[in-house]
Amino acid sequence: MYSFMGGGLLCAIVGNILLVVSTATDYWMQYRLSGNYAHQGLWRYCMSNKCYIQTDSIAYWNATRAFMILSGISCFAGIIAGMMSFSHFSSFERFNRSFAAGIMFFISTFFVLLAMAIYTGVTMNYLGKRFGDWRFSWSYILGWVAMLMTFFAGVMCCSYLLEEKRRICNYTSTRKVEETFFFSILDLIFSMLGVLY
Repeated sequence: MYSFMGGGLLCAIVGNILLVVSTATDYWMQYRLSGNYAHQGLWRYCMSNKCYIQTDSIAYWNATRAFMILSGISCFAGIIAGMMSFSHFSSFERFNRSFAAGIMFFISTFFVLLAMAIYTGVTMNYLGKRFGDWRFSWSYILGWVAMLMTFFAGVMCCSYLLEEKRRICNYTSTRKVEETFFFSILDLIFSMLGVLY
């Protein structure tokens, strides 16, 4: 039963580390400028083995930075809520921590998806035409991998919640439990995907 939650937390921790590394490093894009190799990240760009801080306030860099930071913060909050779901505090009985963790991981996924989509769109349409020989680099790829990890963390936390709900239904030997609309939709999606079966 705890395997879903443990797997979700493992995915979230790896995803959060990847988010921090992706956001902080300078290898989102590599290109050649005047015959020299150059690379840039969200905070700095480097040419001829010298790095410079990006002082320009360009909207897509600011949006990408903001969404990556928000994604890391929401993923970290989800990790805290997920770890709290293993503890049994009487003051938190009505607060479903595994559900909150799953929602935070999905919010993190949404933020990193927005950041990556903005950066990809601007790079493909503007910077890609400006630099002839260019490519996305490993920091950029880590951002996409982090998005997948936070998504799977959210799926596993919600799977844990559904498995716990099924266990309670079988334990009380009654199958008529009022389900909310959200749980019905989640159960339908997971059964179609074959995650729980």
